[in-house]
Amino acid sequence: MPAKRENRSEGLRELKTDELAQKLVVLTEEKFRLEFRRATESLTNPLQLRTIRRDIARIKTILKERASA
Repeated sequence: MPAKRENRSEGLRELKTDELAQKLVVLTEEKFRLEFRRATESLTNPLQLRTIRRDIARIKTILKERASA
C-alpha cells in the first residue's frame, strides 16, 4: 500500500505550482460539497471524503516545500 501513496505524491509533484493551486481550489470546493451533503443525507461513498482530505494535505505539503526551497 505505501507504493500506491508514493505514486499519488509523485504524480502531484510533477504538476506545476499553478496547476497544484488550481487543483487545491477544486478539491476544497468538492470537500465542502461532500461535507454539506453528508450533513443532509447519507453519502454513497463515505471514504471519498477521506481521500479528498488526504489529497488536499498532500498538495499543501508540496506547496509548502516549494515555497521554502
